[in-house]
Amino acid sequence: MKQNLNAFQVIDIPAGRREMPNLLNLYWWKHSIYGLLEVDVTVARQFIAKHKAETGEALSFTGYWAYCVASAVDQDKSVQAYLKGRKQLAVFDDVDVAMPIERQINGTRAPMVHIIRRANRKTFIEIHQEIRAVQSQPVPHNKGFAPGILFFMRLPWPIPQLFGAILSTVTHQNPEGTAVALAGTVGITAVGMFGLRSGWGIVPMVQSLGLVVGGIARKPCVVEDRIEPREMLSLTVSFDHDVVDGTPAARFVQRLMELIESGYGLSEIESVAYQDTDRAEQLVQSIA
Repeated sequence: MKQNLNAFQVIDIPAGRREMPNLLNLYWWKHSIYGLLEVDVTVARQFIAKHKAETGEALSFTGYWAYCVASAVDQDKSVQAYLKGRKQLAVFDDVDVAMPIERQINGTRAPMVHIIRRANRKTFIEIHQEIRAVQSQPVPHNKGFAPGILFFMRLPWPIPQLFGAILSTVTHQNPEGTAVALAGTVGITAVGMFGLRSGWGIVPMVQSLGLVVGGIARKPCVVEDRIEPREMLSLTVSFDHDVVDGTPAARFVQRLMELIESGYGLSEIESVAYQDTDRAEQLVQSIA
């Protein structure tokens, strides 16, 4: 006689996630190398908290990451190159940062891909305003993906896998026309999965350079020969080893940590009156 060992219920997968398994399958072909780091974000976090207390505006912490990453990549663009065929690399002048931005869809919240184009030519405030403008928009029909991508990703197996193989081949031959258009040159995602605890996330990235912003924990650290409590963020950095070797990857990581830990670019905000409704409206119109 069969027994019902555990009660359960059947619920629908949210519309914003139904194509996710097939989309993730597109990313696992890379020969990635990973670095699990701890970055002191005390300066940036204190500045953002102080700014909110004084102005009421919550600056985007992920936007600040995008700003610093774009600045670091701008100093060594080889880390964001794509393979072009088997013997060439496509190295791009602009840093296009792709990131998921959570938005409302059909009563649930789901991350939608947005690419901050030419992030290396933008200030932190401009990136922050762009993120806020995107968050205020209705979700586009294609959820931020190129036309046709979601259609094939929602078809029954094995069509998504076959389409992914074709897309991978086209991307290898023409990264400037497909990879950058679909996924930018750098990927950032913020999992924050452990809240106020340390925790690293490893997420597949289609880009040659990807960063996963994890949990934050207060830890005792040595600062100028003194022990001080600092806010340490768990950061995972991934590189496509077909494109980037260990030495340039290490140099990039060192420079990125220097920018973040020094509060790079934050002093400029104090002299910028960025609560400009006309500017925000222009951003909404340009992104739509």
